Amino acid sequence: MRYSPEHKAETHARIVRKASVRLREKGAHGVGVADLMKEAGLTHGGFYAHFASREALVIEAFGDAMDRSTERWRKVLAELAPEKRLPAIVDGYLCPQHRDDVGHGCAIPALGAEIARESPKTRKAFAAKLEAMVDLFAENIMGVSPKVARKRASAMLATLMGTLVMARIAGSGEFSDEILDAGRVAALACAYGGDVPKSAAKPVARKRTIGKTAAAAARR
Repeated sequence: MRYSPEHKAETHARIVRKASVRLREKGAHGVGVADLMKEAGLTHGGFYAHFASREALVIEAFGDAMDRSTERWRKVLAELAPEKRLPAIVDGYLCPQHRDDVGHGCAIPALGAEIARESPKTRKAFAAKLEAMVDLFAENIMGVSPKVARKRASAMLATLMGTLVMARIAGSGEFSDEILDAGRVAALACAYGGDVPKSAAKPVARKRTIGKTAAAAARR
C-alpha cells in the first residue's frame, strides 16, 4: 500500500516524538529501535523508510525535544516583564515537577553525559541546540554586554543542569528539595553576576502560576 507524503511525514513525526520521550527516560542506549517502532504502532522493518540509521533518529529526537523546550521558553518569557524572566527560568527549571518528569523534561541533563561519548556528528548536533538555549537565556540578561550575558547564561544553564541531575539522584524527598533550593540561589547568582535583586532572591511558592507555566516550558 502506498501512503501519501503527508501520511509519511505524520508517521515520521510520531516516531520522533515517541523517541524523544523514551530516550530521555531510558537513555540513548536504553531503548531499542524495535521498541520505539512498536510504540509508534509500526513494525521494526519500517524504520529505515524514515531514518538512515539509529544515530539519525537519536539526533532528530534530541533536536525535537530541545526545539520544543526552547520555543516554549520563548513564549513564556515573552509574556513576562523583563525583571521577572530570569527568576521564572530558574524557578521553572528547578521545580519538583521538572525533577520528577524525566521523559518530558529538558534533554540536556537527561542525555548530556551519554551524548558526550557519541560520535562527532551527534555531539555537534547536540552542541548546536545547547548553544541556542544559552543564547535564549542570554537575551534575557539585561544591563550587560552580549559577551557578558552569554557567559552568565552559560554558567546559569550549567548550574541548572547540574542541580537537576543531583536532585534526581537524591530522589523526591527533603534532601532533593534542599538541592533544588540551593541550586536556585546559585543559578540566580550566575545570572545576575552575584548581585541578586531582593525581588528575585525571595523563594517562590511552589504552586505559583508563573512557576507552573515555566515548569511546563522546561518539561517538553
